[in-house]
Amino acid sequence: MRLDDYMQELNKISVLSQEEEAALWRAFKERGDMQARRRLIESYQPLVFKQALPYRGYDGIMDIIQEGTVGLIEAAERYEPARGVAFSLFAVHRIRGRMRDFLRREHEADIACMDGGAAEDSMGASLKEALADAAALSVPEQAESHELAGRLHAAMERLPDKERAVLTGVYLESQPVDAVADALSVSKSHIYRLQKSGIRRVRGMLSRFMQHW
Repeated sequence: MRLDDYMQELNKISVLSQEEEAALWRAFKERGDMQARRRLIESYQPLVFKQALPYRGYDGIMDIIQEGTVGLIEAAERYEPARGVAFSLFAVHRIRGRMRDFLRREHEADIACMDGGAAEDSMGASLKEALADAAALSVPEQAESHELAGRLHAAMERLPDKERAVLTGVYLESQPVDAVADALSVSKSHIYRLQKSGIRRVRGMLSRFMQHW
């Protein structure tokens, strides 16, 4: 979901009265009513958005909102209405904590990608070359190239969908990272993580053949 779509959904949310909210908490906590749980979580989505506003210019704003929503859900599971604390006060700390943890992980992932960039790019170049047209090679070289290409195709078919889409887009179709991120509706930093994990999986599946790369 894109930010504009998310904001449109927010505009559809109606504010609960105190009586309605209290009844929903009773239904959820006392009877395990999952519809009441869903309604409560939906009604507090604006709180998640409010906490995400300082990061609105961040490329992965929807990832931050998603993490905040996870924090909201965790807060709803742990909330005890009988204690008399407003849920918004209880939930806001967990929402913020989830967002901050996510941003810290993103920062660490970006540093790791930069530190390991040369090795990953080399692997990606090998991936692209191995799947390229082998017409200019000798017959033995073509046979070896076709064998490796076949194994690469098989390995990529076993990747999770998004990792396969990233490796295909970035290395085989030479698409810009921005374009791949838009196509998958994720942030660029998430594309780098998918790229790195996909390459590692391919390496693992082809470990016996890595001397040919």
